[in-house]
Amino acid sequence: MAGALRRFAIERPVIFWSFAIGSIGPAMVWTVPSIRRNYFGFKGYPELPVTYPLPNRARNPPSGYED
Repeated sequence: MAGALRRFAIERPVIFWSFAIGSIGPAMVWTVPSIRRNYFGFKGYPELPVTYPLPNRARNPPSGYED
């Protein structure tokens, strides 16, 4: 098996390294968030607002541009 991987890495390095780097991705989904929280102090992002706050006053409709 190791000989076949070595031969493939020499003959087709782009495909070999694409597979190697791509296979690490699913493991990173589980490890990177915990590393960010535990070692770098990442607290998370604040929630995005889902509504626009309206001013606490009377609303005047625009005038002067009627068609």
